Amino acid sequence: MSGIKIKPLADRVLIEPAGAEEKTSGGIIIPDTAKEKPQQGIVVAVGPGLSDQKMTVKKGDTVLYGKYAGTEISHQGKDYLIMQESDIYAIV
Repeated sequence: MSGIKIKPLADRVLIEPAGAEEKTSGGIIIPDTAKEKPQQGIVVAVGPGLSDQKMTVKKGDTVLYGKYAGTEISHQGKDYLIMQESDIYAIV
């Protein structure tokens, strides 16, 4: 996470998604094609907000977001999501 050169603009947030589950609670290994997309991640960078709205989340927060929220991007071999703060449901 340190050294990331992406700076979100306006009310956008850069998130590093949590890893998908590798096994079920019963020990069954889940193949890549059947893994659910994670809906939780860590905020890596936050934009400055809008003139009439301050940002609520901050770098290092663990957040929950919608299954199809954000745009997937890859940077220096890591996958991230960039989304508007309004696409985030909660800080956990």
